[in-house]
Amino acid sequence: MFAALHGELALHPWRGPAVTADAYSLFVARSSAMGWLTPPAENAPDGLWGMNDAGYDPGSGSPPSRIAWFQVSLTGSVSPGRPLPVQPFLACADAVVARIGTARVQAVQVLLPVQSLDTSATAALLQDAGWFADRDPRSKTRVRVTLDGGQQLSVRSVAPAMLRRIQELKQDVFACDTFSLTDHDALAFEPAIIDQLWCGPPGHKSTFRGTLAEWSLTALGWLASFLADASYRHGVSTPLMLTASPETAG
Repeated sequence: MFAALHGELALHPWRGPAVTADAYSLFVARSSAMGWLTPPAENAPDGLWGMNDAGYDPGSGSPPSRIAWFQVSLTGSVSPGRPLPVQPFLACADAVVARIGTARVQAVQVLLPVQSLDTSATAALLQDAGWFADRDPRSKTRVRVTLDGGQQLSVRSVAPAMLRRIQELKQDVFACDTFSLTDHDALAFEPAIIDQLWCGPPGHKSTFRGTLAEWSLTALGWLASFLADASYRHGVSTPLMLTASPETAG
């Protein structure tokens, strides 16, 4: 999995030359403390991922610039009945960025290894959606979410069925209105990973628009897992690059 956060990051004033903790070491420490990191040792306890790389570079690129990025390798296939662990992945990224500074995230890009799913996780996702119950109704946010299959056409061909599936399920996290094969996200970031790690370069896209319970990395983690599951149920078996942003962004 790969995630890039775009927006603005104001570094904490105490972070200076004497600070040694970088994004990589902070992500390792946090994911290890939460039991999500698989130690690099023989017969190590199971975790969700092994650490690859991370970094933060506020102010790089055109606005909204990339402020931080994280890359991990899943430890084997996802457990049967469980979704891709995007929610803990982004929760860990959120905690790391909060330790570095104060962020205003305006867009998120996540690589979804749909091929790692063995079974549908709809039941687990609907149960996990309970976290968003009794929230402040003012937190609802209009979002656009683009799924890019790179050189694979599959996500475009199943987009109509995915929309029907999303609208049929009873959940209050993401109310999807429409999909489009031509009207894509105006915030089109070039993926910050090499094409060989997915099906790149970018190419075949589907864009879904709707209302998200809240604009947060927690909600985006659930949404990304939800869309990956919907893609898997309709036959997608290759990685997808997800880009999400509020409708007002850009």
